[in-house]
Amino acid sequence: MTEPAANPGLSQFVLPRPRVVAAKRTFAIVASQFNPSYVQGLVDHAARELQTPMAKVALYRVPGAFEIPVVVRELAQQKKADVILALGVILKGKTNHAENLSRSVTDALQRIALDYGVPVINCVHTFTKEVDARERCLEDKINRGTEAARAAIEIANVMSDLRTRP
Repeated sequence: MTEPAANPGLSQFVLPRPRVVAAKRTFAIVASQFNPSYVQGLVDHAARELQTPMAKVALYRVPGAFEIPVVVRELAQQKKADVILALGVILKGKTNHAENLSRSVTDALQRIALDYGVPVINCVHTFTKEVDARERCLEDKINRGTEAARAAIEIANVMSDLRTRP
């Protein structure tokens, strides 16, 4: 697959719609309030994708990306969801703060998933240009919120299969 010339390095791959399983699933979305229009776009697309009669979706808002892992950990520890989606947008500035924040959040989310055995979908994205954030958070063609929800459904199905096999 070729990358668009205007946005080199950003994938255009979109996960296919996962199979639907007739089992109740609980999803938790932990979303940053920072960069609100972009994050709301992710939330709206994810929630729409998860909306089924068999799914329960809870939304938790936190101030910024840095606060996402502590709420994700609490939800994982309490086993409040089959899958947790972490949604946030970090825009790069003139310092290395964005890179440090991104790495810190990513490492924490992975550790939480492994420590508690609850899948965590990391949809905390760092963008250099607002045009890329707009394209991937607000538009429909390559929306990362939709992709996160599809990944959440897939991993929920895989984990359910693994945990119910004799």
